[in-house]
This record gives sequence, C-alpha cells and structure tokens, in this order.
Amino acid sequence: MGAVVAAIAASIGGGLVAERGLGERARRLSSAVLGAMFWVGIPFVTFFSLARLHVTTGVGAGLALGYLELTIVGAAAYLIGARFLRLPRASTGALVLVVVLVNTGYLGLPLARTLLGSGQLAPAIAFDSLVSGPMFYLGGLAIGAAFGAMAHRQGGGHLRAVVRNPPLLAAIAGLLAPNVLAPEALVHAAHAVVYAMLVTGFFVLGVNLAGEAEHGWLRLPLTRPVAAAVVLRLLVAPALMAGLSATVVAVPHAYLFQAAMPSGINSLVVAHAYGLDLRLTSSALAWTTAVAIAAAIVGAAL
Repeated sequence: MGAVVAAIAASIGGGLVAERGLGERARRLSSAVLGAMFWVGIPFVTFFSLARLHVTTGVGAGLALGYLELTIVGAAAYLIGARFLRLPRASTGALVLVVVLVNTGYLGLPLARTLLGSGQLAPAIAFDSLVSGPMFYLGGLAIGAAFGAMAHRQGGGHLRAVVRNPPLLAAIAGLLAPNVLAPEALVHAAHAVVYAMLVTGFFVLGVNLAGEAEHGWLRLPLTRPVAAAVVLRLLVAPALMAGLSATVVAVPHAYLFQAAMPSGINSLVVAHAYGLDLRLTSSALAWTTAVAIAAAIVGAAL
C-alpha cells in the first residue's frame, strides 16, 4: 500500500513539475498518454481480465445496482446543490458530475489489486468498464450538456462516443470470449499494466492541476459544496451500495470497494468542455482522492 501511495504522490508531483517546465509540450504529452491508455492499455487489461471472469447472479445484478446507486446519489447531489445550497447552474452540474463520475480505473483497479487480491481484480474491472465507463460517455456528457455554459450539442455525438469506445468494446468481447483466449501469461501482464495506468493517470492529473493553477482555479478550500461532494461520494454511495447488496443480492466485494472510490479524473475533462464550475470540480477531485487514499492506508494498516 505504501508503494501505491508513493507512486500516486510521485506521479502527481511529476505532472506538476512537467507542466511548469514544459508548458504546452507537457499538455500534449498528457493527451498522448491518455490516448494510449484509452486505445491500447485499458482495452488490453479489460479483455484479458474479463475473459477469466465467472459471471454469477451477484456479478450481473451488481452492475445494475451500481447504476441505481449512482442515479440516487446523483439525484441527491442535484437536490442539495439546487435547492439547499442554491448554487449557480454550472456549480450544481459540477456537484452532480463529481458524485457520479468515479475513479474506479486509475485508482480503483490498483487499490483493488493491492488490498483485495488478484481474485477481485476481474470484478473490479467489470464494474469500471460496464458501469463507470458508460456513466462517463453517457451520464457525464449529458450532465455537461444540461448544466454547462458552453454545451455543444451535436446530434448523435454521444452515441458515436459510445460506439467508438475501445474499453467498452473490449469489456463486451472479454465477457463473451472463452478462457482459452486469455492465457495465464497475458492475464498476469494485464495485472502489471494496471499499476502502469496508476502512474500515468495521476501524472495527467498533475499536469491538469498545474494548468488550472495558471488560470487561478487551483484553490482547494473545503467549502460546503465540496463537503457535500465528499460525503455523497465517499460515505453515502458505498453505504447505499452495501445496503442494496444486503437487501437484494450479494455482490462481489470489489463492487462495494469500487463504489467507495473518489471522484473521477474525467470530471475535469467534462468540466472544461462544457463550462462547469472548475474550482468546485478540482476541489472535490482533490479532497475525495485525499480522503479515499487516507482511508485506504488506515484500512491496510488495520
């Protein structure tokens, strides 16, 4: 666990330093890194891990519970932001966004492998690919279009984004593929790539945070909206998933673990593209990540 935390800190620090020193070249590098992970790294990990996943009632039903849980906490975030805190529309959208987009990939997969063991990595990947992925391409973009100040509505754009989604296609192929197409050596290689994605993902976060600082956006106070995001994302969401699992159907431990992950890095992408509240987005991302990592350290120590 200490190595994971050190890797996260070093990666974010490296991204901050790179953006400060290289500027636009660092941003181009981060874009290239994200592209490589999206088109190559994540599909590789997804296919060879899910090809070994044994689909049970709990595995399948748990994915539906994941969507239900995210829908409920997203609705709660909207009501808190719009009715209780009376936030501007762009800030309400940012609050909903950071609650429903979850870092089950760059952080959730390495932590699941480290804390739960290799046996829980495949269901953790299933949750990331089949719940968090579509939530970004459908839910996240829809939230940006609905609440953002710079929404660009292009007919069929969301559908094209889903169809041209290698991780989602790899997840479907992996679930349909027989075990023989996933030899043990490639499964182990996929597990190793998970840790590489931890480093590259948080390097990109460091570059993005440094870019925000240049525009005066990187101030991370624990305001009431940020506190609401922390509570909804890290307490209410996993508690709701655990409650649904206890009353409906038992789900893999990895699903409960993934439900407790912090806000997703992709929330920055959507906030930039659609004009949502970047300060709230960055603050919620930083606070939920810090609290989640601290909780993971305590859990590993106990």
